[in-house]
Amino acid sequence: MKHLLNHHTGTLRALLGGLTMWACVAVSPAAAQHLRLSINKESGVYARGERALVTCHADAVPQDSLRVSVFHNNRFVKEFRILPTQADFTVCEQTTDSTCAVTVELKTADAASDAAIGYVVTPEGFRAGYAEPADLMSYWDNQKKQLKALPMQVRKTLLSVPQQYEGKYECSDLEINCLGPAPVRAYLAKPLNAKKKSLPIIILCRAAGVKGEWCRCQVAECVGNAAKGNGALSLDLNAHGMLNGQSDAYYQMLEDGLLRNYWEHNAADRETYYFRGMYLRLLRAIEYMTRQPEWDGKRIIVIGESQGGGQAVAAAGLDQRVSAVVLNVPALQDLGGARAGRRSGWPQPIENHPSVPAEQLDATLPYYDGALLIRHSRAEIYCEIGLIDTTCPPSAVWASLNGAPGKKTVNCVPFRTHAWPSGDIAPYWREHYLQPREAFIDNYLK
Repeated sequence: MKHLLNHHTGTLRALLGGLTMWACVAVSPAAAQHLRLSINKESGVYARGERALVTCHADAVPQDSLRVSVFHNNRFVKEFRILPTQADFTVCEQTTDSTCAVTVELKTADAASDAAIGYVVTPEGFRAGYAEPADLMSYWDNQKKQLKALPMQVRKTLLSVPQQYEGKYECSDLEINCLGPAPVRAYLAKPLNAKKKSLPIIILCRAAGVKGEWCRCQVAECVGNAAKGNGALSLDLNAHGMLNGQSDAYYQMLEDGLLRNYWEHNAADRETYYFRGMYLRLLRAIEYMTRQPEWDGKRIIVIGESQGGGQAVAAAGLDQRVSAVVLNVPALQDLGGARAGRRSGWPQPIENHPSVPAEQLDATLPYYDGALLIRHSRAEIYCEIGLIDTTCPPSAVWASLNGAPGKKTVNCVPFRTHAWPSGDIAPYWREHYLQPREAFIDNYLK
């Protein structure tokens, strides 16, 4: 299966004296030394047996030896020390003969400064750790049948919009009844006076957590999405069915109480696993949006980062009307990775439930594994992968993407952890990764 990889040709020569790509850097406040790692292939994707060269640029010649650690698929492989004689030096040079995600870490002796960079070798060889259950889709067809049998009840409350959108867009707080412990709760925005069958649908799914700003629906962001392209029906969906627009104390109460470590709830029971309710709310939201008279009947794009990316994959796999997904370090992929000797995708349920019998986890998790659901999608996929991401490891994301039948654009970021890059590298990332992603969304909506 051929993957479309975006090979960005811009370099950091002005900053790094000709090095190809530099690593995310972590430096303590007291440290005077900055370490910047680079690799000799900007895409971060190597063929089997191809030479991978990791080099470093330091502010000055290190005065002590540096510790190098190498990991394959998030598992420790080897460690050694080097004593550089100049500020620009080779860290390691290696070839790998099998499908693998490689991470190279560099640390000073006192651990005051460190850096890491990653790459993948023949990523098309990654496969899901779980086999697909024979009844995977019939299970979800039955869930959707139950959902459809529940008469839809909707409550909308009109909200104020930011000043620049007044008179052009409207936004509502939306609640829709659903199966499970919580209703759908979201913000819905659209252009005023839009014609019937004129607008695509854009659904934003929220990342993991409860109280953080990134977990909550935002009016400005919802309306901003409605203004993308030539206008859209925009839905900003919170993952938990919690109330929108509440005080910080409300979200803190949920995080400390009902939703504390929610990702661990009932992982050994297919019928009560926490993500069942999350997926059903997502399906209910899609059904509501497709009933809107303004929908063009063709385009539904679902966007998500981390847990939101996992929801986007589930949306595409469980509703073939979803025509495109934009995934940013997606979670909930390859939940059975540990069964194949790799780190599973977040929330690493196998690794985090050592006391739960394996047969119970294995009877539940495949039904929620994006690496299996994505096989039933028709959607075009745009995906960003952090090659030093240990939360949603590249092996897990590739194991999922390799099963997707639709067109794929995959951006591997050698210096990216799970978080957005920050510091000196942030402008480069925004220009070469974030801006192309936003352009893809805009173009898709036009």
